[in-house]
Amino acid sequence: MIKFQPIINFIRDLYNKPSGPVPLHAPVFKGNEKRYIEECINSTFVSSIGRFVDKYENEMADYTGSNKAVACVNGTSALHLALILTGVESGNEVITQPLTFIATANAITYCGAKPVFLDVDMDTMGLSPDKMKHWLKQNTVFKKKGTKIHRPINKTTGNIVAACLPMHTFGHPCRIDEIVEICDQYNIPVIEDAAESLGSIYKGKHTGNYGKIGVLSFNGNKILTTGGGGMLLFQDEILAKRAKHLTTQAKVHHPWEFIHDEIAFNYRMPNLNAAVGLAQLEQLDIFLSSKRDLAEKYREFFDNSDFTFMKEPKDTRSNYWLNCILLKDKTQRDEFLQITNSNGVMTRPAWQLINTLLMFKDCQTGELINATRLVNRLVNLPSSVRL
Repeated sequence: MIKFQPIINFIRDLYNKPSGPVPLHAPVFKGNEKRYIEECINSTFVSSIGRFVDKYENEMADYTGSNKAVACVNGTSALHLALILTGVESGNEVITQPLTFIATANAITYCGAKPVFLDVDMDTMGLSPDKMKHWLKQNTVFKKKGTKIHRPINKTTGNIVAACLPMHTFGHPCRIDEIVEICDQYNIPVIEDAAESLGSIYKGKHTGNYGKIGVLSFNGNKILTTGGGGMLLFQDEILAKRAKHLTTQAKVHHPWEFIHDEIAFNYRMPNLNAAVGLAQLEQLDIFLSSKRDLAEKYREFFDNSDFTFMKEPKDTRSNYWLNCILLKDKTQRDEFLQITNSNGVMTRPAWQLINTLLMFKDCQTGELINATRLVNRLVNLPSSVRL
């Protein structure tokens, strides 16, 4: 207990909480949330039609530098739709990383496809372009059909490698430009799982704008929340228009008839949620400043300790969604988790590697040296916005 007590005391001081629970990441509602919700209720447009949905999409596109944004009910539905829009079908395979939230792999499975789990880089905790390049070279081949070169075939399974889905882990951007460059050589579209990285910048550009489609999440524990919600980011406006059509049950506009022209989804974000999101977006720069200040305080504290604070990688400006430290080994990690949580300071490990879960244990993997090292040693620290 004594060796971790200074950390517990430091975190309690950060949040001015000498007693009681310190949450991992609590939402902050200090802006126009109540006013916009009241306006939304008074208008009676609380479902998928209303001014807040359109305005939230436009404002988010402007903020991230995307051409178009399409709101969804949550980040998982946005991932699912992004995979469909890039042509992922049943029997295909999608390259992704094992160190991720399960929604990444679940969305692939919704399409009837299977994930291929490749290793991450230690500094970004995101998909490693070097490991991906090696895997593609060793495990895939192009097959021609007529005169058109299609996407690569996995030599082991015979399945098409139809997409790549890297994630910006805990808000730290991965080497997404290198990933896209490699995937372009193999005719593999890239979808960015930017669920955790709203406000994060890589080489001067917001995450979610390097791949064919970017995906954001606005769950209650994210840097910005709509309660539940997600967003698709596009540079291709035609693709964005199709996304919007699919989120609204493929309903064809008509003054009174109900006409639908294909099987689609009820994935449209309600106006009520968008009202909260718009108010949150107005405060996002304040949130980001607070979180980066918090990260700097953690960095200073851990610089002269036995623990490694995970700093933003080179060429990035991270939102520091969840601050992370690496402990010596899994034994020390488990001891740290037990002591901090029993003393009211909420800390969490990284997710279990997805390839170790029962439903994904038969999926193909590369060597997962870094992912295993991280999952055994990493702990997330309280990272709520401090105002």
